[in-house]
Amino acid sequence: MRVTPLSIPDVLLIEPRVFEDVRGFFFESFREDIFRKETSLNVTFVQDNHSKSNRGVLRGLHYQLPPFAQGKLVRVIQGEVLDIAVDIRESSPTFGQYIAEILSSDNKKQLYIPEGFAHGFLTLSKTSEFLYKTTDFYHPESERCILWNDASLNIKWPQDEKITVSDKDLLGTSFLEAGTFP
Repeated sequence: MRVTPLSIPDVLLIEPRVFEDVRGFFFESFREDIFRKETSLNVTFVQDNHSKSNRGVLRGLHYQLPPFAQGKLVRVIQGEVLDIAVDIRESSPTFGQYIAEILSSDNKKQLYIPEGFAHGFLTLSKTSEFLYKTTDFYHPESERCILWNDASLNIKWPQDEKITVSDKDLLGTSFLEAGTFP
């Protein structure tokens, strides 16, 4: 496993060691002891989620407030997405900045997104299947959503995609009005 801090160093790009031959491929998508050693993180994942989305579906920008905040380990097992993580930690030097990374079943890359980030993704392929582990359980009362197209964030979403957002995500708040982390 190769771990690379991104432009917001707390967000980690994780590239597994993939064994490929004429039969196909094999890799360990998660192994706790190696994850802890390579990332120096002592997190426990308590829930796995799986979503399937059609081209142009945008999910996010979601997060949960403390004490139910969630760190996430995300990956794509089918298709391709543009994955976004926005730093919503007021005390962070990268507050309000975001990272964008293409995750796909072909590149097998994963992102570790710690607590204190809003997260979302846009499906770029015909369909995508997205898996993610969380460090806390889903807690609806703590869930928040920032508008995906908030002007103050200036996220560079692909202009050629017809974007579909859930009714719930359309009701997200602006970044400036969103609940943030200290």
